[in-house]
Amino acid sequence: MRIVSVQSWVAFGHVGNAAALFPLQRLGAEVLGVHTVQFSNHPGHGGFGGAALPAAHIASVLDGLAARGFLDAVDGVLSGYLGEAETGAPLLAALVRVRRANPAALYCCDPVIGDEGPGVYVRPGLPAFFAARAVPQADLLTPNRFELGLLAERQCGSLAETIEAGAALRQRMRAAGPRIVLVSSLDAPGGDGIAMLLLAPAGRFLLRTPRLPITPNGAGDLLSALFLFHYLRTGDACAALEEAGSSLFGLIAATAAAGARELALIAAQAEFLAPSRRFAAEPC
Repeated sequence: MRIVSVQSWVAFGHVGNAAALFPLQRLGAEVLGVHTVQFSNHPGHGGFGGAALPAAHIASVLDGLAARGFLDAVDGVLSGYLGEAETGAPLLAALVRVRRANPAALYCCDPVIGDEGPGVYVRPGLPAFFAARAVPQADLLTPNRFELGLLAERQCGSLAETIEAGAALRQRMRAAGPRIVLVSSLDAPGGDGIAMLLLAPAGRFLLRTPRLPITPNGAGDLLSALFLFHYLRTGDACAALEEAGSSLFGLIAATAAAGARELALIAAQAEFLAPSRRFAAEPC
């Protein structure tokens, strides 16, 4: 399996490609990592060094891959934090090249825009790019609840409202694709815990897991990578949700047990291959 992953890079910690590349490689995928920013660490540490890479630089990297045929046998394209709106153009141009060579290739768009609390934290132009250009090309979409509401222009306070927003967004996705939406950062209905909502051609499913005492940066980036991998592997969205959600829970639990702030990707890498605790999704 070959995946192109276009997102941020940090020297310390695990967000963006620093959260996605190693788990995908550990699972056996060949990953072509294209970095949109080069930061010393994620901004959650109170400051950082480095900068977003210019769109022309990213275009040159993608053009170099294409010129040598490295985009001719790609199974999936994953995008996350883009740094600046101008990066969207070379990303979508590379997607066209990938699909030309392999029409079955899937695009998983993690529309990194913001979250409840901080609100929108990306540069101007990026929310509009995701809404107008990326969503219509996406086969898999992995927003958190805040991003879903922003893109669908709907309230997502209840599960019913979140389902309606997800269904509306599915209608704007690529018609030839499976139109799968996975929403994270939900409160589990009727009890303590968190949940992920999946809307797919096979139906709607909810995966509930216990609430853990930490919310580490990079969890959403990792979820998108794992979900894409397992969907490419199985072709079953519900099974992919269960695998990805179980692995993510195990990793965050190990991170909390270690008292760590950054995801314990290396120490708990066994969770990617065999989650220590498995959760089953239920129809909703």
